[in-house]
Amino acid sequence: MVDRFTSPSSSDHDGYRRVGPSPSRVARWGRLHIITDTRPGCDPIRVTEAALSAGAPVIQVRFEGHYTDREAFDLAEVVAELCRAHDATCLINDRLDIALAVGAHGGHLGQRDLPVSVARRILPADAVIGATSRDPHSARAQQRAGAGYLGVGPAHRSPTKPDLPDPLGVDRIGELARSVDIPVIAIGGVTVESVPGLLAAGAFGVAVVGAVSRAADPYAATRRLLEVLDEC
Repeated sequence: MVDRFTSPSSSDHDGYRRVGPSPSRVARWGRLHIITDTRPGCDPIRVTEAALSAGAPVIQVRFEGHYTDREAFDLAEVVAELCRAHDATCLINDRLDIALAVGAHGGHLGQRDLPVSVARRILPADAVIGATSRDPHSARAQQRAGAGYLGVGPAHRSPTKPDLPDPLGVDRIGELARSVDIPVIAIGGVTVESVPGLLAAGAFGVAVVGAVSRAADPYAATRRLLEVLDEC
């Protein structure tokens, strides 16, 4: 699976602020996406620091509804700087304006966010843009629109988002993965134990929230996920 996909090229684009830490660094897809947990009582910066220290290749910054624009910017700016320090990819969920403002590598767009085709006009051509999908038809449409990878789920029931649609399960995620030529990142209720089955079905990698943010030791939890991904 891994050899099917390559990272986006790095180049300058006139008229845009460059997305990414520097022209010499290439944004990586990454098989493990750590999504910031910004629910009340969580400490997304502490968890991000631990995950990056453990080797997490991608951090997705997601904001809960109670975040103001300034709070969202402040968090994203810190995370983007941490990612630069660890040569990791920083993606901003939903907010392309903040992605540009903090120099992130790109963003992830949900089904209610801007269309991928519009995002491609806003961000530089080498920006990483992920999109959400739940079926092969929409997956192919997102790929045609310019998505670089797909977030697919929920794979299983998610304790961090109990109001999500019914879980897709391993078989349907595999069906979707076979329908496109871009990486599929499985999300939703992902645990260390479920990773091998998801990858065997065709997922390129996984995205997690609670598996790391709610762990007693986020560093150790990240290391274990990376070890399992490397073994598959």
